[in-house]
Amino acid sequence: MGVTRTLNVDDVLKRQTSGELKRRLRGRDLIGFGVGIIIGTGIFTLAGVEAKSHAGPAVTLSFVIGAVVAGLAALCYAELASSVPTAGSAYTYAFATLGEIFAWIIGWDLLLEFALGAAVVSRGWSGYLANLLGLPQSLFGEDATVNIGAVLIIALLTAVAVAGIKQSALFTNALVLVKVAVCVLILVVGVFFIKGANLTPFLPDAQPPASGAGTLHQPVVQAALGLQQSVFGIAGMVTAAAIVFFAYTGFEALANLGEETRNPSKDLRVGILGALGICAILYIGVSLVLTGMVHYTDIDEGAPLADAFNQVGQRWVGALISVGAVTGLTSVMMVELVTIGRIGFAMGRDGLLPKKIGEAHPKWGTPHRMTIGGAVLIALLAAFIPISELSDMVSIGALSAMIIVALAVPVLRRKRPDLKRPFRVPLSPALPIVAALACLYLMLNLDVLTWIRFAVWLLLGLAIYFCYGRKHSRLATEEKVTPKATGEAPPT
Repeated sequence: MGVTRTLNVDDVLKRQTSGELKRRLRGRDLIGFGVGIIIGTGIFTLAGVEAKSHAGPAVTLSFVIGAVVAGLAALCYAELASSVPTAGSAYTYAFATLGEIFAWIIGWDLLLEFALGAAVVSRGWSGYLANLLGLPQSLFGEDATVNIGAVLIIALLTAVAVAGIKQSALFTNALVLVKVAVCVLILVVGVFFIKGANLTPFLPDAQPPASGAGTLHQPVVQAALGLQQSVFGIAGMVTAAAIVFFAYTGFEALANLGEETRNPSKDLRVGILGALGICAILYIGVSLVLTGMVHYTDIDEGAPLADAFNQVGQRWVGALISVGAVTGLTSVMMVELVTIGRIGFAMGRDGLLPKKIGEAHPKWGTPHRMTIGGAVLIALLAAFIPISELSDMVSIGALSAMIIVALAVPVLRRKRPDLKRPFRVPLSPALPIVAALACLYLMLNLDVLTWIRFAVWLLLGLAIYFCYGRKHSRLATEEKVTPKATGEAPPT
């Protein structure tokens, strides 16, 4: 009853036949989408930033830790996505297992993750384009009063996202080919410039932060235990893992495409696990090459990979990396816009957001209102607000969603043991519980200020839920109508 009411899984499965969203995607399209959203800021920026500020060459291990945690969560996503393919992904899984209020919280978190992520990436894209083409920093740089470049790219990609899912897939796959080719080039050329001295010590000794940052910028786990704030060492490596987890966020976006996939029981797990595996290999290899080419103290935080090749006299590679960064960040924004539309589609269909948001365009078959509305918000953020300090919130939003997904696996198995599961997480419930705890531990390694901002976002979301969503929910309407019409007990 009330905030704990849950969706009926059979009703969720029936939605697949509604035809509102068009089934046009295959497994290879999903892998393209996955690589498109995962490879971006993490490989072109975060690897260098975290090597210099937190982990040194051990940032490679930070990416390994992030890959392991993301892999555990991906197994849980793969089971739920193949069993209950839906446009809502983690939001719908929570709704069918833990209850309406948990579903709202996760949907709200995912909107935060993808909207803020797209805004961050659009500003980065604008800066890379300015460097590549010599455009004026007053319009395209981070210090611009109005970042015109960020607004223009969001507007262009929104038009593609609204035009149709197949068009979005073709556009994204073309960008992915360029991006992966650049990553391979980095590995093939960069390996010849690795110096053992740059990798020593591989795990620098722990030391106080150079900036003397206060408690608000201290990881929660350090603050809670009363430990002295430090960077590098084991603690720095784990903190870097929590931050570079941002680089792996996005594979969960594939679970939102269940109603647009031709064979979701097979293609969804292939797309999720395949995309994550490809990206993890590239991340680990590129971070090792970067820290082997240039000593971590000399890494440029603005364009670490391009600058690394410039430092070893290979400027032609640096120029190609800039091209790869522009295309890579474009594909990230493309998939994030598509994902925001599908999350809003699911929440509108359930009545937690205004019902009009949950309608697909009759011709294009895409949730055009939510996509455009989300794009307007992203463009406003990207145009006026330097949000580099908020990038950690993308990680905390994704990790919180992954905890709910991991817990949903054993809950759904207990509630619906008869449900057909084309893919099953091994060692359940032990492995899903380990996945949830691992995500929580990474969250605790994000700083106090990030948690405060996250709490404010959650409180705002809860206010909207109790003022609007709880009353207008489709299940709330059924609770009012069903007893009078049939005399049966309301659904729970």
